[in-house]
Order: sequence, then structure tokens, then C-alpha cells
Amino acid sequence: MTMKKNVAPALLLLVLSCPLWQVSKSLPMMSRGPMTDSCASHARTLLQNITGALTQNNLFSGINCSKQSVELNLETNTPSVCAPKESTCTGIKKSEFDEKSCLKNIGEDLHHYYKFLVAQPDPDSLLGPTVLFSLREFMENCFPQSLSADLTSKWAAADGTSTYDERLSLCKVLKGFQVRTITINRVIGYMISGEHTK
Repeated sequence: MTMKKNVAPALLLLVLSCPLWQVSKSLPMMSRGPMTDSCASHARTLLQNITGALTQNNLFSGINCSKQSVELNLETNTPSVCAPKESTCTGIKKSEFDEKSCLKNIGEDLHHYYKFLVAQPDPDSLLGPTVLFSLREFMENCFPQSLSADLTSKWAAADGTSTYDERLSLCKVLKGFQVRTITINRVIGYMISGEHTK
């Protein structure tokens, strides 16, 4: 069973504004390890497409998505596992950065959101050519282990119209995916900078 949680936007802003994440964003982009500048580009494109999808009123007909709560994937520990060395954002000071565990959690997040989004009705093709396409590209190029057999044949979102509950769920989950993708972008910048190896 998928665990879900509604989180107040103010709390998310507080978590996302931790100063150590800001440092990782401003570091130079140098390719070291499995993350590359190409992965950073894929992650930025994914975030832009998710942000764009959240402004598409057709996806959320009858719902003011901006006023809805955020639904995060709580089956992974991406925010805490991927926090930078010496970070106190999560309340616990980390002395090391576990890159392998971080990448595993990010891959699980991507798999979770892809599986959810591919099952959503998309009669106006607002998800398929944007969010799903960029998510798939990101997974194929940077997290191929996240593409399991159950996803390999699914390229586009489901056809058909959506119910009010489906649109409401899509809004909340997409907002959660946006928050998680912001974290993923910052983590990739941190890894590419090489700061985690110092």
C-alpha cells in the first residue's frame, strides 16, 4: 500500500530553503561519478515540465490546484538520505554522504511517479509529451535501474476522461513530484560539484 501524506506548503518551503542546499546549487558543474551535466539538464527539463503541467487548467478541471495540499511519496527517504555532508536540515547532522543509497532512493522515486503518472487519463496529451517524456528520458539516461519490466512497455498516459477524484489526486501527487524533483535537482548539482567526496 502506498503511504501518502499531506504536508503544509509552509513546512515544505522551510525544508527547501535550508542554506546548505543553496550552497550546492551555486557550485560549478564538474562531472564526477555517475551524475553528469547531461543528467542535470534532464532533471531541470523534468522540473520545468512538471511546473508547466501544474499550470494547465485542463488537467485539473473544476479544481484550484494551487490551493490543494501536497502529496509526497513516503516510500523513499530521498530528502534525508540525499542531504549533503554536515547538513542539519533534517535535524540530524550527517558526517558522510551515501551516494549509492541516495541514487537508489531517487531511482525508486522516479519509478513511483512514472508508474502513477502513466496510469492517469490524458485525453488532451498534456502529460505524455511533456512530463512523462522528460521523466522517461531522465530515467533511461541517468537511472536505468529504475525502469523495471512493468514500465518498459508503457510510453504514454492512459486515454479517457478523468473523474474529479482522479484530477484531485493528480494535482496533489504532481505537486509532491515537483517538490521531490526540486530536491533531486539540488542533489544532482551537489554530486556533480564533487563536494560530497571532500
